[in-house]
Amino acid sequence: QVQLVESGGQLVQAGGSLSLSCAASGRISNYVMGWFRQAPGKEREFVAYIGWTSRSAVYADSTEGRFKISRDNAKNMVYLQMNNLRSEDTAVYYCAAGTLAPTPPPLRADYWGQGTQVTVSA
Repeated sequence: QVQLVESGGQLVQAGGSLSLSCAASGRISNYVMGWFRQAPGKEREFVAYIGWTSRSAVYADSTEGRFKISRDNAKNMVYLQMNNLRSEDTAVYYCAAGTLAPTPPPLRADYWGQGTQVTVSA
């Protein structure tokens, strides 16, 4: 059993930066970890995932090079650094643990956090 808890979401001005954290209980070393988000009135969308090392990280095109995902298996933590935020980034961000999938989204989540709200003002 894996439990995930996100934190770090808050109000930020457009162009600013924000870092999200995901604390996991249980063993996640063998899981691909990632982030999804859901904006108001829209469906949940994939943001990024990371395997054993940062070189295995994959990002959604919508991030346009502005985000960076990282993980610390020893601490059971996953992070998402977001830079140059735009109003379209406003959403509830969810941490996920799962496996790679052959069809979109590229990460199949087996476990989800409850989400943390990120609001970017224009």
